[in-house]
Amino acid sequence: MDVGFYHLTRTPLEEALPALLGKTLDVGERALVRCPDVASVTALDAALWASRDPVWLPHGTAKMGHASWQPIWLTEGTDVPNGAKFLFRIDGAGEDDFSPFTRVFDLFDGRDPASVQRARQRWVALRAAGHTLVYWQQQERGWKKSG
Repeated sequence: MDVGFYHLTRTPLEEALPALLGKTLDVGERALVRCPDVASVTALDAALWASRDPVWLPHGTAKMGHASWQPIWLTEGTDVPNGAKFLFRIDGAGEDDFSPFTRVFDLFDGRDPASVQRARQRWVALRAAGHTLVYWQQQERGWKKSG
């Protein structure tokens, strides 16, 4: 499995994630955004409704229901109720079982030393487990790939 590590260095998650989710929808895929806790789900839900680019990101949470209808599902759980093939892990949330997915995005805050350290630990563990890893660093405009 290919796992992309997305190092947020210029904008917070609430600003960076909408663009990645928009591209996911553009290619006809569904997304599961796995958050570390309910508070993160609530914060990202508000951020997606307030997004200006893209202006419309149809999504849902357990609070809203109708999971199977939602192209983007925000959760702190491990289930995949919307049939998503793209997993967005926020700061490594959830398990390392990526079997339901075709693509994994591991987003972490580069301005938080603890978050960076946890990402390094995940990188080592996932490489040892045989995953193909790609590092993406946020640039002034877009992302730069290495690895």
